[in-house]
Amino acid sequence: MPLSDTLDKDNSVTVSNEGDSNSEAPAGDSRPLAIEARGLVKRFEGTTAVDGVDISVPEGAIYGILGPNGAGKTTTLRMLLGIIDPDEGLRRVFGHDEPHEIAKLIGYLPEERGLYPSMKAYEAIGFMGALRGMPLEEGKARGRELLENHGLAHAADRQIRQLSKGMAQTVQLLGTLVHRPKLVVLDEPFSGLDAINQGKLERMIRELAENGTTVIFSTHVIHHAERLCEGVAIIAGGKVPYAGSVEAARDRIPAQVRLETRERDGRWRSALPEDARREGDFWYFSLPESGIETLLRALIEGEAGILSLSIERAGLHDAFVHIAGEAAARALEADNAAEAAR
Repeated sequence: MPLSDTLDKDNSVTVSNEGDSNSEAPAGDSRPLAIEARGLVKRFEGTTAVDGVDISVPEGAIYGILGPNGAGKTTTLRMLLGIIDPDEGLRRVFGHDEPHEIAKLIGYLPEERGLYPSMKAYEAIGFMGALRGMPLEEGKARGRELLENHGLAHAADRQIRQLSKGMAQTVQLLGTLVHRPKLVVLDEPFSGLDAINQGKLERMIRELAENGTTVIFSTHVIHHAERLCEGVAIIAGGKVPYAGSVEAARDRIPAQVRLETRERDGRWRSALPEDARREGDFWYFSLPESGIETLLRALIEGEAGILSLSIERAGLHDAFVHIAGEAAARALEADNAAEAAR
């Protein structure tokens, strides 16, 4: 099934496998695509788990798959990597229709963590590198180097069973990176980490992108996606109602203005937008499409006496609610509450 390049309303590009493999990134971005997919569908025993996923991830980008548990995030990642095949649709990684053929270029951290408990930390990292074609001894040496670079040199010769949960997760992450992949795919990488280790992981992800590595991760925690990602796919119930830049998602909701005036009434009131409402000492309304300048002029000329005025853009949480709906947002909040309680 040939695919042609199409530009959607959010200025994200879905790219085809028609012609050569040098597919283009989203509009305004000259980078080639690391990952491209269109119309991915996956069914399990008659139940549709993923229903028509379209995403495009430029090389060197940090990209998030954001949604509640059970939304289809893991299934989507596994289809993109070629671990499972879609029932419908196409996906390509670095221009290859069969991602497993370029497994050496990919580092994958699954949600289900698994290390041999009797292995020493540096050995576990080397072993994971060997699974991607790296010579075992080279991987072990690189494992010691990575552990030292991340402040864990003291843990290199400890068995996995002797490490804390956070340290063991870091070892598995380093094993994902030991062979210097061009694409790193992380499934719920922040799950189970305390705040300190979450911060370390965020810095690691940024460093990877700064060095040209493409990073795609799934998460049910909005602030990780908002802080790290330039692009995001919002997924709920197996569908992706939005895939594009984080900025464009936030811009789907008009910025909100908070205005405080000395005068409570006057001819300047007619200049306020139709959705303006008063709460206590403040007026609240959407930022006019024409900008704030015309309104400011009317307020000044009308002697409203501006005491304060602030403009606040919508956050990714508000955008998620707007795009995916309140039910998906409640499910996301329930997932976060459940994890915090563990």
